[in-house]
Amino acid sequence: MNNWLVAAGIGQGNGKLFCKLLTILVVLLGSHQASFSQTLSPSARVSLITYGPGDDDISSSFGHTEIRFVDPALSMDQDYSYGGFDYRADSFILKFLRGTLPYYVSVYNINQVAYYYQQTNRSIREQQLNLSPTQRQRLFDALQKNYLPENREYRYKFYYDNCATRPRDMIVETCGDSLLIPSRDRMTGKSYRDWMNDYLNEKPWYQLGMNLAIGWPANEQTDGWRAMYLPDQVHDQFNKATIRQSNGQLIPLVQSDQTLFAAQKTFRQQVPIFFDPDVVFTILGIIIAVFTIRRYVTNGKVDRWLDRFLFSICGFMGWFLVLLWAIRDDGVTGWNPTLLFLMPLHLPLIYWATSSTATAKRRTTYFGITTVLLVISMFLSKIPGGVDIVFPLTLLVRCIVNMQPVRQGRQTPVRVA
Repeated sequence: MNNWLVAAGIGQGNGKLFCKLLTILVVLLGSHQASFSQTLSPSARVSLITYGPGDDDISSSFGHTEIRFVDPALSMDQDYSYGGFDYRADSFILKFLRGTLPYYVSVYNINQVAYYYQQTNRSIREQQLNLSPTQRQRLFDALQKNYLPENREYRYKFYYDNCATRPRDMIVETCGDSLLIPSRDRMTGKSYRDWMNDYLNEKPWYQLGMNLAIGWPANEQTDGWRAMYLPDQVHDQFNKATIRQSNGQLIPLVQSDQTLFAAQKTFRQQVPIFFDPDVVFTILGIIIAVFTIRRYVTNGKVDRWLDRFLFSICGFMGWFLVLLWAIRDDGVTGWNPTLLFLMPLHLPLIYWATSSTATAKRRTTYFGITTVLLVISMFLSKIPGGVDIVFPLTLLVRCIVNMQPVRQGRQTPVRVA
């Protein structure tokens, strides 16, 4: 497939880049193959295409889902994808952060993107669906209507409305009550966050960043329906689904499940141990804790510059998380327990608490309240690994040392700027 790329002199490495650019171009410009008001022939077939997760970037980490229509009588082979967005959109970064970046339906031939998925070692699976001619036509018409310019855009929501849930919903709406998904209402024992982390375990810095940003809604337990925000879950649950025919007979929804391309099992380069966030924060935490305790025990000193540095970083990150909470429309960044140890008010309150005119009572009040918040955060946080424990413990050591006057008859230790 696509041997012309090789003939054109595009090597293995450049081929990946070329195909990625080709994919983006296809998504941006769409395809003019879609034609409206068509009647499918009896030989038409519809299938669900599931692309496996990739290692390129965060956007490829969870896979992708499309609906494919093939009708030899009409020389038709069209994929409907709900994963398109325009990199050239005005205020792209702001809209992306706010969750208001419009996504839209794209239509193209699978051969236009298959080479890219093969080169990036992402599996391609196709499930041919057991839909009646009437259901196939109804689904086709609905997708065509979605593809109209006035209907093409939609508001993407990470857990609730995305490139996997849209194809699922289109198929479910087409089949109505005749479609039975046995695991639909069955609890999975996992939250949205748990499912997400299953796909990010080999990308620890991405995993840390996303877990810091998302809030309490991500901890909601999922049933089979909610778990289908992931393409693999749509694939697996459709494999177990049945559909009731007009004569009342139940047949499998999936007529056949074949692998068009099997991702090769390759050794994945792990993050070097000393660059793993858990290791990085543990080492830094130990260094800061040892330095803090030794400085106080041997010299009776508490360094204001270190408190200002650490708590200013916390405050800055906290304000960023508050901003995400305020501007995002999908709600996933709201009620974030991470804000208990990344409290935004640390910036500027740390300067108020450590100023040269600060009294022992002022310092004790500030660091006492901070201590309580840090302890609560360690119980509420759901971030995998140890960052949400190690970092708060490091801050806790600083708080305890700063409150030592309480245990020494309010005698303030010598402080250095």
